[in-house]
Amino acid sequence: MANERVEVSRTIPASRAEIFSILRDPSGHVAIDASGMLMGASGDPVSEVGDTFQVQMDREALNDVPLGRYEVTVRITTYDSDREIAWVVEHPMVSPPMGYVYGFTLAPVETGTLVTSYCDWSNVHETWRPRISFPVVPESSLRATLGILERTVLARSSRSRDA
Repeated sequence: MANERVEVSRTIPASRAEIFSILRDPSGHVAIDASGMLMGASGDPVSEVGDTFQVQMDREALNDVPLGRYEVTVRITTYDSDREIAWVVEHPMVSPPMGYVYGFTLAPVETGTLVTSYCDWSNVHETWRPRISFPVVPESSLRATLGILERTVLARSSRSRDA
């Protein structure tokens, strides 16, 4: 198959810990989402592989599948504090599970942190390959999410310095 992973990177002038604190928090996912699908989230910040949280979604933002509003479970598949976090999206009405993975890697660089956002659909179940267009979230949304992430982390660090 052709390339089954898309990734985009951006250097953010903040520490890996500051960025990772947003990425492990369910509300952080909603705050930085550029796709327009994430409407809300509930659950505690994750701290290990297997942790989950709920996300309220609105697929109408992508205008591709008329699902309207629904809820999914985000299950953490990779958790390496301040270095990488990845997850799968589980829908209670979808069987077998789709199998695509979203994630972020964080690498220190001289001017802050190189953040890479990715979507990998190499393990998508054969049931879904002919029915879903991958990547589900376009590369442009992944790139925009990195810009929102930068704005969010810088605003948080500015508020904590002012406090």
